[in-house]
Amino acid sequence: METVHDFTWNKGMKVHDFVEKLGKVGFQGVELDKASNVVVRMKKEGAKIFLTFTSNMVTSGLRGFFAQITKLKIPFAVVTTVGGIEEDIMKAYGEKFIIGKFNSDDTSLHEKGINRVGNLHINNESYMKFEDLIRPIISELYKKKPRWAVSELLREIGLKLKDENSFLYQAAKNNIPVYCPAITDGALGFHLYLFQQNHKDFIIDVIQDFGNIMLSISQDDKKGIISLGGSISKHHAILASLLNGGLDYAVYMTTASSKSGSMSGATTEEAKSWGKIKDDSDAATVIGDVSITFPLMMIKALEILDKEGLLENG
Repeated sequence: METVHDFTWNKGMKVHDFVEKLGKVGFQGVELDKASNVVVRMKKEGAKIFLTFTSNMVTSGLRGFFAQITKLKIPFAVVTTVGGIEEDIMKAYGEKFIIGKFNSDDTSLHEKGINRVGNLHINNESYMKFEDLIRPIISELYKKKPRWAVSELLREIGLKLKDENSFLYQAAKNNIPVYCPAITDGALGFHLYLFQQNHKDFIIDVIQDFGNIMLSISQDDKKGIISLGGSISKHHAILASLLNGGLDYAVYMTTASSKSGSMSGATTEEAKSWGKIKDDSDAATVIGDVSITFPLMMIKALEILDKEGLLENG
C-alpha cells in the first residue's frame, strides 16, 4: 500500500525526480506521475502513439515542444485542429504572439485589431500575412494535382516551412502524418473554399483521410494516445482506434469536467464503456492546465527513455 510522502526540494533536482515526488504527494500529482510512466510503457511496447492537441496549445509556447517530440518520433501520428495548423505556419514565418492578461478589456482589444486566446494576444495582421502566404501555396499545390487528402496537403505545406520549431515541418521531415478532420473550421478552410470557387475540380478529401487514419493501425497493433484537451482532435484518434479494437494505452490531460458529458471532459474510464479503450488498458487522466502538466509529464518520460537508449534521435 502506497503512503503519502512529504514533498521536499533537493538541490539539483531533475524533472524526473520532481514528478516522481509529486506522485507521492497525492491528488493530481499521483495521476501526473502515473501518466508519465504510461508513456514510457507505450514506447517500450512499441505502441503506435497518437498525439492529439487543440489549437490553443499551438498559440502557446508548447508548439516548439510538440515539434521536438515529433522529431524524437514519440508519436506515429498527430491529430489537431485547423487553428493549430494556421498558427504553426504563422510562427514559422516569424509571427510573434503576445502575453497579455486574462481580464483584458476585450472591447478595447477588438478596436485595436487584437484577438485574445486566454491571456495570449494575436494581431489581425498575423492572419492577414497568413492569407498572403497561404494563397500561393494552395495555387502551387493545385498545379501538382487537383485532389488532396488533408494529411497529404499538410505534409506538402510542412516541407515548405523549414522551421525546426514547427511541428508541421518536423512531422513532414520525419514522415509522421498530421490529421486535421475539421480543416474548414478556420482561416485555412475559408481560403480553400475561395480557391475552389475558381477551380471546381479542386478537392480536399476529408473522407479519404478518414480511411488513411483508420488503416494506419490494425487490430494487432499496440495502440496508445496522448490526448491534450478534447475536441475533434481527441475523438478522431479514439474513433480510429475503436474501429481497430481499442487503445491499449491512454493518457488524457484536460481542464474539462466529466460532469458535462463532453468529449473534452470524458475520462479514460468512461471510454471503456464504448470500447475506445480496452478493459485492461494502461491509462491515466490528469486534470489541470496542459501548458504546465504536459511538459512535466513528458520530460520525465523523455529522461527515462533517453537514459535507456530508447529515443530514436536522442
